[in-house]
Formats: sequence, C-alpha cells, structure tokens
Amino acid sequence: MKLMTLLRGFHAVARAGTITGGARLAGVSQPTLSAQLTELERHFQVELFYRRGRRIAITPLGAALRERTHRLFELEAEALGLLSANASVLTGELRIAAVGPYNVMRLLAGFRSAHPHLHIQVATGDSAGVMTHVLDFAADLGLVVERPANPLLEALPLRRQPLWLLAPPGHALAGRQRVGLADLAGQPFVVRDHGSTTQRVFEACLARAGVAVRIGLRVGSREAVREAVARGLGLGIVADAGFIAGPGVVGIPFAEPEMATHAHLIWLASRRDARMIHSFVAHARAAPQ
Repeated sequence: MKLMTLLRGFHAVARAGTITGGARLAGVSQPTLSAQLTELERHFQVELFYRRGRRIAITPLGAALRERTHRLFELEAEALGLLSANASVLTGELRIAAVGPYNVMRLLAGFRSAHPHLHIQVATGDSAGVMTHVLDFAADLGLVVERPANPLLEALPLRRQPLWLLAPPGHALAGRQRVGLADLAGQPFVVRDHGSTTQRVFEACLARAGVAVRIGLRVGSREAVREAVARGLGLGIVADAGFIAGPGVVGIPFAEPEMATHAHLIWLASRRDARMIHSFVAHARAAPQ
C-alpha cells in the first residue's frame, strides 16, 4: 500500500466533495480514485465517507483526517520550495491554472525563454476551479479575474479587462460603437455557469442598473458562448482579452466603466518563498500590462 498516494486521493475527494471532482483535482480516473478510497478504508477498517448511491458525504473521522492531510501537503509544498530554492538552475515543473490562455501565455512568453530547463503545465477552467486547484496544491499559481477573498491566498493585480458584448452581425446592436446596459433589456443571452467571475460581474451590473435580460442558455466555457452567439442563440459577454474576431460574431465595448474584471495572479501565502513561485511573481510584476 502506497499510503501517500492513497492520502492524496482522499484529500482530493474531501476537498472537491465528489469522487468525480476529486479525480479531476488528482489527475486520475474516477475508477482509480474510487479504488484508492476503498483500499484506504479497508486497510485501516474505517469509514471516511458515507455513500448514498453516487453521492458521498464525509464522516466525522474523514473530516478530522482532512484537516491533517491539508497540513501534510502544505508542509510537503514548503519542503519542495526549500529544496528548489537551493538549486542553481530553475528546473522541475511549474503548474499554472488559468481562466483562459490570454494573460497567462503573455506572461509565459518571456518567462519560458529565461528558464528553458523548466517544464510548464497550464490547465484552464473557471475562477472557482482555478482557486480550488491552487488551494489543493494541484497548481502552483493561478490566474483569475477579481481578487479572491480567501486569506490563504495572495494576489498580484495584473490588467483591467473591459467586458464586451458578443452579437451576431445581423443583430440590431451589432453596428454600435458602444452599447449601454439599458440597451440589453429583454434581450436573450447565452451565459457562463455560476463559477464564472465574468458572469457574476455582468449580473451584478445588470442588477444595479435595474435591467432584466432573458437567460436562454447556460454553458460551461467562453468558447461555447461564442459558438452559441454565432448560431443565433442569444447575445453573450466576454472580456476584451478573450474576444476573437471571426465570422458570425462581432464584439461591442460597453459604455459603463464598471463593466470590467481585473486579472490577478494568485498563489498560496504559505508558498510565497518557493523559488518557482517567487520567480514567476517577480517576472509578472516587471512585465508590461
């Protein structure tokens, strides 16, 4: 039995709350993770999760173990950072989770050339997923929109990102130089899921302006929003950095300055001195925005 592997699998499920989510965090298949949990429980003859069909709930013993595995992997990350800080050349693997490829690739362009021996892995998802990856040590750094409130995380503000309206070329708003929130009243929209900070900012601005829109379709990615808009399924919202001009979609800036998000680089406060994290943060501070 490889105890650390089993504990890592347990910790991923305990953090995610589901075996499916835990498998994504741990980077293994769902059957593999289920087998790891079963092996851990059988070996120690304990019950860490209650099973109700496909649903699970953590037991009191599991909750106590989760507190200890969190400290365990936090210390592991500190040990790795200590060892990395004494290396003469920056090597190993830097894992970055980001809400999209735009800002992270801009930063990586200069950083990668300065550290050619470093292997870099980039995963994408919504802001909530990115923060979870960083908190669970599945990513060393995260790139999100809006500063997180979690006290375990530190953040570096990068660039302000105005939001744009996406519309098909034949739409009545498509020819505008700018559009106001009042122009959206009653319009059908294709929106991101609830983990999207861009979507939360959009909904908050609509609420303050007293404007109601119709939500016709909810999807999981900005690429899906763009495709749905191109197919005439509704209007969409995207940050300016994520807008890609092409057939079927036009982008129109908003007149309201509050229609914007702000990109932030995030990392665990307890890992701020890890050499890879410190080096990348220093590079981001110096990079033009």
